[in-house]
Amino acid sequence: MTALCKQVYSKARQTNRLGSQFRGVRRSAKLHKSVYCIRAESGSQIVGNALSLDTGRVLRAKLGERRGLLVPEASNALAARIIEDLGFEAVYLTGAGVTNSFWGLPDLGFISLTEIAQHTTTIREAVEIPVLVDAETGFGNALNVRHCVRVLERAGADAIQIEDQSMPKKCGHFSNKSVIPVEEMAGKIKAAVDARTSSDLLIIARTDAVAVDGFEPAIERVQRYIEAGADVTFVEAPERADDIRRIPQRLSVPQVINIVVGGKTPVFAQEELAKMGFGLVLYANVALQGAIAGMQTALKQLKTSGRMDESSVPQSGIASFAERQRLVRKPLFDGLDGKYAGDK
Repeated sequence: MTALCKQVYSKARQTNRLGSQFRGVRRSAKLHKSVYCIRAESGSQIVGNALSLDTGRVLRAKLGERRGLLVPEASNALAARIIEDLGFEAVYLTGAGVTNSFWGLPDLGFISLTEIAQHTTTIREAVEIPVLVDAETGFGNALNVRHCVRVLERAGADAIQIEDQSMPKKCGHFSNKSVIPVEEMAGKIKAAVDARTSSDLLIIARTDAVAVDGFEPAIERVQRYIEAGADVTFVEAPERADDIRRIPQRLSVPQVINIVVGGKTPVFAQEELAKMGFGLVLYANVALQGAIAGMQTALKQLKTSGRMDESSVPQSGIASFAERQRLVRKPLFDGLDGKYAGDK
């Protein structure tokens, strides 16, 4: 390890010991260096939980910059790998996407902790960027939330999002939602904070109260969640542009804004949302909706023509066979196969 990498890594560890205050954080580039220069110099491919503590620290610093970190969603490990391959700095495991793609069902509370944990593990293994995980309502009461956080932290989550909807929960951009009492949700946040083993694991508290009680009561709720220990808060589905502008001004911790294509929230460019002071700009459905459109286009062509080959790739929009193998790192495994095969 070079002297520079040692110095940066030492600084990152010192920062972690001193605590995790967001205000004025401008350390993202140095922290990235502490993770990736060590990996590059050792020639290792660090994945999984070996990297998760560092990625959590990196994510905390990035959100502290409040520059509107642009994060798309993944419903599976391949989607996460594409997101990383395109240069995004983090990935969000979406409960809605898992429900839609794994079960073919709408986002109405059908998935379990087991399924989310399994997807968290596979995505953590597939990518080296921070992984944010949608843990729905925490799958029960405060004790269930405690268990949920322990399971997902071990699976490799760098941030865990918990919402205050009552069960059965619904997509944040559906109608007729309901929320649990604010003190019950505050208890869930306290349980989540107490359950984590690393202070670098971020707890994100989401409220769906805008649709139920209005904007001001929603702000009051998330202020209570901050008092309970939430590192980041998320006011879901605001419908007025003026309310969106006010969210970062009213709350002391970094904020998530969720842009759903076709949803209820007015769309602003990432640059505008960064200027407003949002920490994270989430597109929680765009990759899945893009995949649906791509499959429909390719399959319609197949049904019409009755054939599809490599010459069809440009006009059909499908990936080539070689691109598919590149994304799943087949050349790496070819090399490993040769390394471990021995003399034949």
